[in-house]
Amino acid sequence: MFKNYWKTAFRNITKHKFFSLIKITSLAIGLSASFVIGLMAYYDLSFDKFHPNRDRIHRITTEFTTPDGKFYNSGVTVALGTDLKEGLPGLETVAPLFLTYPLYVKNLENEKVFKKPKYVVYADEGYFYLFKYRWLAGSNENVLQNPNELVLTEKRAKMYFPDKDLSEIVGSTLIYQDTIPTKITGIVANWENRTDLVFEEFISLKTADNSDMTNLLKYSGWNSTSSASQLFVGIAENASSKTIQSELDKIAEKQADAEMKSYGQTRKFYMQPIADLHFDPNYNTFDFNSSRASKSVLLSLGCIGLFLLLLGCVNFINLNTAQATQRAKEIGIRKTLGSSKKQLVYQFLGETFLLTLAAALLSLFLAFGLIRAFSDFLPAGLDFELFSDPFLILFMILTLVVVTFLSGFYPGMVLSNFRPISVLKNQGQAKGNKSLLRKYLTVFQFVIAQVFIIGTVLVGKQLNFLMTKDMGIKTEAVANIQTPWHYESMEKRMLFMNEIKAQPLVTGVSLSSHPPASFSSNSSHVTYYADDKEINTELLFLYGDRNYLNLYDIALLAGRQQLNDTIREFVINEAYVKRLGFKNPQDALGKMLKINDESYPIVGVMENFNQRSLKSDIEPMAFAGDWYRERFTRFNTVHFSLNTGQSPNWSETLAQIEKSWNNIYPEADFKVQFMDDMVQRFYEQERRTSTLLQWATSLAILISCLGLLGLVVYTTERRTKEIGIRKVLGASLTQLNVLLCKEFLILVGIAFLIAAPIAWYGLHNWLQDFAYKTKMSWWVFALSGMIMGIISLIIMSIRTIAKANTNPVKSLRTE
Repeated sequence: MFKNYWKTAFRNITKHKFFSLIKITSLAIGLSASFVIGLMAYYDLSFDKFHPNRDRIHRITTEFTTPDGKFYNSGVTVALGTDLKEGLPGLETVAPLFLTYPLYVKNLENEKVFKKPKYVVYADEGYFYLFKYRWLAGSNENVLQNPNELVLTEKRAKMYFPDKDLSEIVGSTLIYQDTIPTKITGIVANWENRTDLVFEEFISLKTADNSDMTNLLKYSGWNSTSSASQLFVGIAENASSKTIQSELDKIAEKQADAEMKSYGQTRKFYMQPIADLHFDPNYNTFDFNSSRASKSVLLSLGCIGLFLLLLGCVNFINLNTAQATQRAKEIGIRKTLGSSKKQLVYQFLGETFLLTLAAALLSLFLAFGLIRAFSDFLPAGLDFELFSDPFLILFMILTLVVVTFLSGFYPGMVLSNFRPISVLKNQGQAKGNKSLLRKYLTVFQFVIAQVFIIGTVLVGKQLNFLMTKDMGIKTEAVANIQTPWHYESMEKRMLFMNEIKAQPLVTGVSLSSHPPASFSSNSSHVTYYADDKEINTELLFLYGDRNYLNLYDIALLAGRQQLNDTIREFVINEAYVKRLGFKNPQDALGKMLKINDESYPIVGVMENFNQRSLKSDIEPMAFAGDWYRERFTRFNTVHFSLNTGQSPNWSETLAQIEKSWNNIYPEADFKVQFMDDMVQRFYEQERRTSTLLQWATSLAILISCLGLLGLVVYTTERRTKEIGIRKVLGASLTQLNVLLCKEFLILVGIAFLIAAPIAWYGLHNWLQDFAYKTKMSWWVFALSGMIMGIISLIIMSIRTIAKANTNPVKSLRTE
């Protein structure tokens, strides 16, 4: 019996090749999208799932609450780790980590130097007690308890000692920055599973006391917080995380600074489960080269994949129910010969499964293409080979079963409801209004497609608005080079700046801190005292020499710049002028600002400019000089502008600058960053969203139009004789085309009326994340509706005009 079912199913599929091709293609597109999105979700959700007792491992982070809002830091004050190590009920392990960024490491055996090794940390035995590594050489007993000890991962050990066995590497010495000798005491295997704990080199924590790679331990007070000071804890088996959190709250309250508290600023230590490390948007992970995962993005991707899959299923249902009358006699004969309704449903589900299986095989090729198309947006570890994972194989099988049921059950029920007597008398009609259902499903398809189109146009409009809006600073032909932080002396920096200044195409040079718009920031609490009021605020700081404002075309509205690069005077922006309550910039001149019991004058007011992306408002900011040069310098970056009329020759200038760099800083890598590239990086997520929407829109339109083409073909075939009669009676080609297309165009119009408010609501909420946003112009919706209408009309006209051109004599012979 089953063999006969498969034969019949295969014959029906091959008999209607055109409709079968549409069904397979539609399902394949939807399946490929769902497979790739499922792959992405599985990849991100599988991070750090392999640790024993992972439910009891947490990272301690810091949350600050101020009158201006909440701020988050993935690090903690050094004092907290020291305090917790002295004992806190319920904590089994305390593992402090200090991130460090050495400029170079030297292998004494071959005198080879490795520049800027990544993922280097200071740690102690607590880390290896908390996280269970596999030891390949050495032992975890008494690990990292003494100064100048080092543990490497297998990958890093082979990089430093490519010609030695792992057991021979133990006992060897590496020198960090010519001053810190470390003895290798152990080698551990790299994690085989996905993790955000990407560390490769572990230097004993006691080495940091005398290290010039970090000064964190020198600032171990309770009011100093750095993201480089990390703290992991392990909770005892019977302990409660809520109890420990309450103890942390007590510590935060006890160690709160009275002055900060009076200003309305509070601090809380937050226990972040290791499972949240990969997704929490408030706190950083340790691999800065990888984009952050987002549960909201994964949810959006899941919705897109689901909609594309549903569109494929809709095509299947529409075409199967439309073809119902063509299979009426088959159903009648089968019922007459004794087939039950259940057997007929199984027959049609079997046909659906065959089509779904064919679509699944095709979807794997399409998925491979999608992964390659999105390779720039996907993490390095996410590739096609992940499809061999047993969990993903099970996911694909379950997806095929669900799709088979969704696509085949209703058409099977419709077809099995034909009555044998009516069918054999050529009166076969199924119960229910199939035509009405097809209209609903067609409208659903085009609603989804038009929502995607509107979203794509508006997101592109917003992205263009962000990229072209004047930020208030010069971004064209301006670049910067950050000098090695290790050198406190200004001598080399001044020498390098003068080398750049000597280049013919360089039109301006400045020595300062970070660019005016960047991902970096420095801020401090500042107090302004007036006659009857006290204004406390967090003030952003920008440090630069006297050439900085001119280089970036930042105009002064009142007053002057600082008299020299080290004098303690402020130039504030318009936003801070308003925050202080002054109506005119001139009114702020001469006023005093207090920082840490010291008062400093305001000598100038500069124009507002955007310090971040246009997602955020302009914040109060002050421009200052290199105040603390006697102890350390803020001026660690050289900024320069190039002649815009000589852009073809920039490469020669940059080559000369790199040559000077190699002479002055031979141990450091040369890296130049252009300001316009920095601005583009602000909107990396928006560009990804735009690209994703473009793909989703294209696929949604393709699926919808394939379904529309199938329905148009079916409709024109049914009305062949009617077309012939109308032509004989004098109907023109245009009249016939309007007649045949009118019904579908009405459905497309209804879909637009439903899609427009849905798209408006979603995009309105999306735009709320931006301080500066484009207008939701009416033409965006009109253009989207026209695009879908024109595409639909072209698809329909290709078929209807061809059918209308058929010889009426042949049409009238059609049965």
